[in-house]
Amino acid sequence: MRHGKKFNHLGRTADHRHAMLANMAKALKKYVEPLITRSKDDSTNSRRVVFSYLQNKEALKELFGVIAQKVGDRPGGYTRIIKLGSRLGDGADMAFIELVDFDENMLKTPKAEAKKTRRSRKSSAAKAEAPAEEAPKAEEAPVEEAPKAEEAAEAPAAEEAKAE
Repeated sequence: MRHGKKFNHLGRTADHRHAMLANMAKALKKYVEPLITRSKDDSTNSRRVVFSYLQNKEALKELFGVIAQKVGDRPGGYTRIIKLGSRLGDGADMAFIELVDFDENMLKTPKAEAKKTRRSRKSSAAKAEAPAEEAPKAEEAPVEEAPKAEEAAEAPAAEEAKAE
C-alpha cells in the first residue's frame, strides 16, 4: 500500500535516484514546483523548508529573490519540459527543463508577426479602404484638376525645349 508515500522513489536507491534527477525531467518538475510555490511566501518557515531540500544558501537567495519575482505571479505550472530527441552515444532520450516566463529574450520574440498571413492583411486592408472610399467622393473633383494644372505647366516647358 502507498499510505503516506508522497515522494517518487523511482524504484532506485537514494544514491542512484539523486544521480538520475538530472536526466529525469518529470521527477525533477515534481521536485522543483512545490519549492517555487513555497518561495512565493517569503517567510522564515518557508525559507527553512526550502533550505531543507536544497541545502544551498546561494540557490535559496536566487529562488526567493529573482525567481519568485519573475515566475511567482503565476498560479502554477512554473516549468516547461522541452524534449531534445535522443543522445547520439547511447540513444537515451534527452530533455531540457526551464522556467516559464523567466527568460526575457524568449518573451520578446515576434511570434505575432510570424502568424500573420496574406489573407488577414488583405481583409484588414480591404476593411480600412472601404470607409475611406466612401468619404472622399466629394473631393474627387479637386484631385482630378491638379494633374491638369501640372500638364499646363509642363506644356510651356516642352515648347521651350522644342524652340531651342
